Amino acid sequence: MTQITCNAMLFDLDGVLIDSTHVVTRVWREWAQEQGFDPEEVVHQAHGRPSISTVRHFLPNADHELENREVERREIADVEGIVVWPGTRELLATLPADRWTIVTSCTRALAEVRLRAAGLPVPPRLITSNDVKNGKPDPEPYVKGATVLGFRPQDCVVVEDVPAGIRAGKGSGARVIAFQTTLPDSELKKASPDWIVKDCSAISLASPTDGKQCLTLELKMN
Repeated sequence: MTQITCNAMLFDLDGVLIDSTHVVTRVWREWAQEQGFDPEEVVHQAHGRPSISTVRHFLPNADHELENREVERREIADVEGIVVWPGTRELLATLPADRWTIVTSCTRALAEVRLRAAGLPVPPRLITSNDVKNGKPDPEPYVKGATVLGFRPQDCVVVEDVPAGIRAGKGSGARVIAFQTTLPDSELKKASPDWIVKDCSAISLASPTDGKQCLTLELKMN
């Protein structure tokens, strides 16, 4: 076990708390084929980034807002196969409600749909792409996530699954736990996370907090 302390935890959503891989792959593959792009390349680019960033990357001269709305419509309509990753419910249930939130590249509408499909609570201080100007890998989302909880990013731990999110967390000054849910360790290490573990089942709260103390987390390393 590795033991760490922090004031709060900031979780990405897709690939960290829920598994929406099948949805993301289906929607972006279909979009890529319609546009004449390599589906594998598009899906790879889409992971961990705001969808409009992917649209801009592949269609620099298109109506980005219009294309993005269509992608989001398809993602909201498709919730088949969305499940929680192992340990997610158990970990969130042990954390004080004011010591964690979700920082996602989804829009608010999409995030809420996926959380409800997975049977997870929508945190009151949820940060989505609607709440920031610059999405991941820019650090702004995680800076804002820490701020709404009342802490400095340096006192928080970010949990991510892809390099764009890891870099956003590190850029904010937070320490980052990377999950092996989406990519191999070799890809994760390129973004320099502080720790790499399997999923939420590898994280536990070492002892209860009275609301004032730091959180003490135990990581089960591979």
